[in-house]
Amino acid sequence: MNNEKILILDFGGHFSQFVARKVRECSVYCEVEPSSFSVEDIKNFNPKGIILVGGQNSTLQLPDEELVNLGYPILGICHGAKILKEYSNTNLYYIDELPSILDEKLGSDKLFYFIFNVCKCTGDWKIKDFIDLTITSIKEKVKNGKVLCALSGGVDSSVSAVLLSKAIGKQLTCVFVDHGLLRKNEAEEVENVFGKSGEYDLNFIKVDARQRFYNKLKGITDPEQKRKIIGEEFIRVFEEEAKKIGAVDFLVQGTIYPDIIESGLGKEGVIKSHHNVGGLPSVVDFKEIIEPLKLLFKDEVRKVGLELGIPEHLVYRQPFPGPGLGVRIIGDITEQKVKIVQDADYIYREEIEKAGLNKQFSQYFAALTNLKSVGVKNGKRTYDSAIALRAIITTDFMNAKCGFIPFELLEVIVNRIINEVEGVNRVLFDYTPKPPATIEFE
Repeated sequence: MNNEKILILDFGGHFSQFVARKVRECSVYCEVEPSSFSVEDIKNFNPKGIILVGGQNSTLQLPDEELVNLGYPILGICHGAKILKEYSNTNLYYIDELPSILDEKLGSDKLFYFIFNVCKCTGDWKIKDFIDLTITSIKEKVKNGKVLCALSGGVDSSVSAVLLSKAIGKQLTCVFVDHGLLRKNEAEEVENVFGKSGEYDLNFIKVDARQRFYNKLKGITDPEQKRKIIGEEFIRVFEEEAKKIGAVDFLVQGTIYPDIIESGLGKEGVIKSHHNVGGLPSVVDFKEIIEPLKLLFKDEVRKVGLELGIPEHLVYRQPFPGPGLGVRIIGDITEQKVKIVQDADYIYREEIEKAGLNKQFSQYFAALTNLKSVGVKNGKRTYDSAIALRAIITTDFMNAKCGFIPFELLEVIVNRIINEVEGVNRVLFDYTPKPPATIEFE
């Protein structure tokens, strides 16, 4: 990549992705690496400048003191600033405030000054350049090989599929796996868009693997274990489908940068293993996995989609996690629980859209808690489940605040769920921002 680059070294605290988004918003390319990134690696990366980011649980120690003498401008943010203050060097800069201050003018101005005045960046990171470079790279990598794309119908995998289709055409086969953890009617909707009668000239295969996934997940309650089981089973299904269509060299996934960051950088803490990153098995039956969007944040993925000519209604579709409802059901997964979540979620989304609020929220959904409580329905005592509703607003999905839903609308939604969804007698609303919570429940 010939673009100007800023290197962000993560010293813990999970603020680095927030800073990375701010740098990318300046049209400057950046990458986040662990604090253990070696001096040799830094030289090979050849950044215009380096930013050290650390939160309250940071490891306050440079991996190599030679770093401050390499000649690169270095900015320390929050606890990252403390690391630098023990050194005397005119090429060192500081922002002592918490990264959230970058939302305000003072903090943003300081970061802007460092990027453009100190590092002399010009802002040459453009989405069209990324697309052209990626298509060229895919052609060179794949050559005459066959490629299998894991298509979920979500934004990330859809953009990946169209990007690969532009690069290699009919060498690409898209496999859509119905793992039984999709939203209500979603399997049919995906087939209508990408299947034979859809808008795209893709080799499209639909696999009904619902019972297979239910059997694998039976009795499993640990969130990380559920994610890893779903991730491995996805790969096994794709391997089997690949053998049916002949030798396939590459597997495509819609992994994006937050997936990689949240799944852990070096020794830094894992927030959660994404099914397509930390959830992958150690051995897969493909020459290589291609992740064309792995260096992009969600809003950048949408820009790529629009640039590729994908319709807005698909590009701005509400995100849906790869493990699907598996991370929206707390505890073990059963077909009955899946149906409860599907029905409650369908009502919630229907009422939000009818009220015209769907574009106000980045993501909104229903989840099934593992709480059961006493209630009364049709004059009889019940001991049923509690549904939790969530609505969040975010630009990058690394930080999120809660969306406001008018009480009158919330009352309609709650009454419909209670009266129409069998097995539910209580509805809760989750107003927790990210952080400290994640967007999904597991």
